Amino acid sequence: MRPFRIARRRFTSCCGHGTPPAEQWTGRRDFLTMAAAGMAGFAATLRSREAAAQVRAFPPPPPAVSPVEGLIDFHLHTAPDVFGRALDDDEAAALYHDNGIEAVVMKSHVVPTADRAWLLRKHLPALKAFGGIVLNAAVGGVNPDAVQWMWRMQGGFGRVVWFPTFDADHHVKHFKDAPEGVKVLGPDGSVLRPVRDALKICAQQKLVVCTGHLSPAEALAVARAAREAGCDRIVITHSEFEVVNLSLEEMKQSAALGAKMEICAMGPLMGPGAHLPWMRSWRQVPVKESAERIKAVGAEHFLLATDLGQTGNPSPPDGYKLLVGGLLAEGITKDQIRVMGREVPGRLLMG
Repeated sequence: MRPFRIARRRFTSCCGHGTPPAEQWTGRRDFLTMAAAGMAGFAATLRSREAAAQVRAFPPPPPAVSPVEGLIDFHLHTAPDVFGRALDDDEAAALYHDNGIEAVVMKSHVVPTADRAWLLRKHLPALKAFGGIVLNAAVGGVNPDAVQWMWRMQGGFGRVVWFPTFDADHHVKHFKDAPEGVKVLGPDGSVLRPVRDALKICAQQKLVVCTGHLSPAEALAVARAAREAGCDRIVITHSEFEVVNLSLEEMKQSAALGAKMEICAMGPLMGPGAHLPWMRSWRQVPVKESAERIKAVGAEHFLLATDLGQTGNPSPPDGYKLLVGGLLAEGITKDQIRVMGREVPGRLLMG
């Protein structure tokens, strides 16, 4: 076999002049040395370009610890439902578990969810699931019997009673959906008897009373009646949303009554520029505004939730992360996040 050789070769410069003999490549060693150096330089250039590209174009790696680990989502919508939902109960539970979320409250506007909480715990015992009932027309409106049967459901996981939401008299009149809806106050402003009867059951069974889509005046009236009945677990449902929209002064009044104000991840997604048409009629709630109210009233008077699960919206865990990240960026501390996301809802549900 012939030894490997590099033929002597005369290079011509761009000006057409030949190179001196001393600068000619004459052997294999020189060629391999030059090739190795060139490849090393090329690889270094690629690494440099890759590093620069990662900084410019790629998102950061996932955090070592989920920013919502150990928190509770007090307001989740899942399938099956009469409205479009992106996830069923099991799918949502798996996402919550993967993100370290400790507990969830399952909500439907038309059916009780205490039984679904029992089934979810059976399928995924690590996630503490709770349910409840919304006092809309589908269950007879403000119906004490419906509350009574809800909390009796096997497992005892039906812990929340919402007063009317989209069937509330205030809601349908605000959005011009119907001439009137389910009422909680009489013509003279007094709390109606069925409301007081339902609140009595809530007090006896230590259920959480949520105000639904009542007006600020109605929500405060129900909160006062709840305290008179002996309820010590009261929540102003998504207190900043368009249909409720408590003022700062009304939030302070609610706090004085011992009520907690719910702050939801869906708030910043709403408004005239919302990505989903049906959300454009709602007022957008900037995270900065939520943070300012938390600072003014005190984190111990608020609880965090998502109110997510709708088709087309971010997944509930992702939405929760966006809310928490936004609040942290606006000066809310991690300790305050834990108070609102874990301690307050934990006492309401399990205290």
